Amino acid sequence: MIFLMAARYWLTGRVWRFARHPTLFPKMRPLAFLTLLIIATMSHGFKQLDNREPKLVADNVIERLRGGVQRLAGEIGERNVFHPQALRDAADYIERVWTSQGYDVIRYEYELDGENWANLEVTRRGERRPGEIVLIGAHYDSVFGSPGANDNGSGVAAMLELSRRLATQRLGRTVRFVAFVNEEPPFFKTSAMGSRVYVKMAQARGDNIRAMLCLETIGYYSDAPDSQHYPPFFNMFYPDKGNFIGIVSNFRSRALLKRATAAFRANSDFPVEHVTTFGFVPGVDWSDHWSFWRADVPAIMITDTALYRYPYYHTAGDTPEKVNYPQLARVVEGLLAVVKALAGMG
Repeated sequence: MIFLMAARYWLTGRVWRFARHPTLFPKMRPLAFLTLLIIATMSHGFKQLDNREPKLVADNVIERLRGGVQRLAGEIGERNVFHPQALRDAADYIERVWTSQGYDVIRYEYELDGENWANLEVTRRGERRPGEIVLIGAHYDSVFGSPGANDNGSGVAAMLELSRRLATQRLGRTVRFVAFVNEEPPFFKTSAMGSRVYVKMAQARGDNIRAMLCLETIGYYSDAPDSQHYPPFFNMFYPDKGNFIGIVSNFRSRALLKRATAAFRANSDFPVEHVTTFGFVPGVDWSDHWSFWRADVPAIMITDTALYRYPYYHTAGDTPEKVNYPQLARVVEGLLAVVKALAGMG
């Protein structure tokens, strides 16, 4: 850790001297300052040596996760507005699971080109501060041409497992689960994006969302060297093995990221890395947390880093057998502790 910190400060100093050098070609100076800004402001986590044996996860948790991904990506398959019945089947499946867990499911429908699409919501009301909401969300559509096992069947399956585990818990704050529709193109980062529609509605009714956790592509892990890739410069501070879960925030959400990371590490031995950085870094705002950032709501993305690790990202090869279910189950156990820490117990 000390070595990495020293390397960071050494590199920052070198880039600073380079950026101020009088002979630097003028067109290169902005790039040098941008490099400095990214390095100097990046909040990141260092891996610590851990000789503990991995914590065991119940087989039934693994099988529930496997069953959820199989249902969405193996049986329903590609689900988007180009396959409208499959998209509706996915919504119906999520609604049935939540109903079986004892929740009252609310459908928030909105119209696009004469068709209605729905965000789905369930709530576990808090006892001490019910007006303060911790929201866990995942999109249930898949990109065109892909069955979407990891992206984002893994996120939905994890959300359904978290809602099951919290269905009977006494909580301080209200915990809300939302399945978002239409995250993928052509709706991504538009006013028709499901989470964007939802956030506007939540603001209009005065919801006090204190934290949002976005579960995005969280099921693929590898211990192979060079299995993990990054945007420029990040590889100087993060491991080259894709065996960790990532937590990502913008600067406004930095305090939330720190609390979530601390709770995860205190309750799980699964590797976790975190970063607070700029939204313009490729991939940092590529999911539903973007909609909450737009509304100045603290939000973090939980991810296996998607395209920076997963070779089947946004392809027809994103099928259920590619997901690493034992690792996904361990991530869910850590996230359960995070949600409990953020919500507080009743």
